[in-house]
Amino acid sequence: MSDTPLAGLRVLELGAFIAGPFAGQLLGDLGADVVKVEPPGAGDIMRRYGVRVDGRSLWWPAIARNKRSVAIDLRDERGRDLARRVAAHCDVVLENFKPGTLARWGMGYERLAAANPRVVLVHVSGFGQTGPRAADPGFGSIGEAMGGIRHTTGDPDRPPARTGISIGDSLAALFAVIGTLAALHERERSGRGQEVDVAIYEAVLAVMESTLADHEVAGVVRGRTGGVLRDVAPANAYPTADGRDVVIAGNADAVFARLAAAMGRPDLAGRYATHESRAAHQRLLDEEIARWTATMRSDELIARLRAHEVPVGLIYTAPDILADPHVAAREMVVRLAAAGYGHRSRWRASSRSCRARPGRCATPGRRSASTPTRCCASWPG
Repeated sequence: MSDTPLAGLRVLELGAFIAGPFAGQLLGDLGADVVKVEPPGAGDIMRRYGVRVDGRSLWWPAIARNKRSVAIDLRDERGRDLARRVAAHCDVVLENFKPGTLARWGMGYERLAAANPRVVLVHVSGFGQTGPRAADPGFGSIGEAMGGIRHTTGDPDRPPARTGISIGDSLAALFAVIGTLAALHERERSGRGQEVDVAIYEAVLAVMESTLADHEVAGVVRGRTGGVLRDVAPANAYPTADGRDVVIAGNADAVFARLAAAMGRPDLAGRYATHESRAAHQRLLDEEIARWTATMRSDELIARLRAHEVPVGLIYTAPDILADPHVAAREMVVRLAAAGYGHRSRWRASSRSCRARPGRCATPGRRSASTPTRCCASWPG
């Protein structure tokens, strides 16, 4: 669509699973023309992942949305030659194979850039394209472990846990998109493309705040702290009379004063006026707040805290998200008919960050991959 931020940008997506394809999804959401290569026959593995209805994955229409799918056998030289010819007319080639695979197939950066000097080749892998473990296979779970987030997730008396989503892959995809946009911007000055190298474990490590400095300078190794962050108080999930859990964040001085006022406890505002005093009594504060929140229904509690301008939110499930009028007003959920599903389905939209020219969710993932001639008929060459 011509009114989207990345309209006119051509992307060739190679690879499977989550990290690379999610980056392709995000670029497609912003208006790029993304062509996804799938192996002939069964197609991409994500067609069979996640919850399925009548044998069809509900994940596939989301992660493959705004893309055109083409069946090309990259393990055959004829398929690789075809992919190279398509890449010659692309701005971006996005891949998440094991490092060295593209070069072995005659599709490394030097080969692609020789035919198309402006191409940006984006690699997403477990350990990056260099270093002693570059050739090792790597999934998001390994990146989460080695990036440090698994060690800090869960309760202190239990083994390391994981989030309920593939957070390592998703973080790598976000950094891949950032790197892609930076390389495209630099291309405007130099006239040439370049390689972007994203490692999943590094993407995880990049969001781990000051954990390395905490250890190297102060000798502190962050561990698992359950539903709270160390010394950040009060900021936790609290029970309500109707059995729901509500997250309250009163960990700024002025906000905590408003929380104490909402509770009718001015004594707390005086006793714990500073960050240091609240951090020193984190558990006591949580107990005081939990006794108060447990006396009210969640809707009553949220209304009172919003009236006092205290950050608050119900811990949502999917039904809660779909019923929330704010989510609807922000158009974060769109409903599209997906071929083969027999009903209109709901797909999560990307954050609408560009207000003048927002992205779009125009088409769900295609039911089947088309032939290269049909898929790329509108491209030159």
